Amino acid sequence: MATNLAKIPGSGAAATGGDEPPTLADAAYAQLKQMIFDFALMPGDRCSESELALRLKVSRTPLRQALQRLEREGFLQVLPKVGWQVAPLDFDTFDELYDLRVLLECHAAQQLCEKAEQRNALQVLADIWLAPPAERLGDGAEVGRLDEQFHALLVQGAGNREMARVHREITERIRIIRRLDFTKSARIDATYDEHARILRAITRRRSDEAQRLLRAHIEQSKLEVRHITLDMLYRARRSA
Repeated sequence: MATNLAKIPGSGAAATGGDEPPTLADAAYAQLKQMIFDFALMPGDRCSESELALRLKVSRTPLRQALQRLEREGFLQVLPKVGWQVAPLDFDTFDELYDLRVLLECHAAQQLCEKAEQRNALQVLADIWLAPPAERLGDGAEVGRLDEQFHALLVQGAGNREMARVHREITERIRIIRRLDFTKSARIDATYDEHARILRAITRRRSDEAQRLLRAHIEQSKLEVRHITLDMLYRARRSA
């Protein structure tokens, strides 16, 4: 099945569930989610619907629809007679999501090693991650965005749309903590090196090696998550 690897999942139509014009509820949903990702709303923060309605300049009905959607996705919690709370960091859940990433992405790497036509389409990733050290990016936010793209396109390249959909949902669930991984220059350099090795293994059809490298790469990110503190989140908000 042909796959458009140039399309980055998780943006555009994905916010509205199709090609239809976004509604007021869609717009409020996207804005609230971005506020969580940008640490404008921190894990554990509480807010009322009236506060959010003023902040987003939207009426209560579309706002409530957006809040309920974010609650279903695990980003918010409702507090009866109080309001809403940004979901606190749940490291056990993050561990489970990273474990699921390992399964999906290793399967994708295996598929890519077996399908030459899909492997050739990964040139867009090679242009970024095989760049010489002098041409590497140092902007953590941009490297974080490209890191999401790298992993999303590996899964998308395997040609299984349902796997890509599930992987996209996982990516959004862990985005708030994943971006903290790129506030440290050593992690940025390590990401470039590890992505380059994974791409080379896939290009050379070394399935076992590609899966081993990918598993180690994700497991290291999983370990880094456990080092996140509330202070790191507040410092990230100040620098956002």
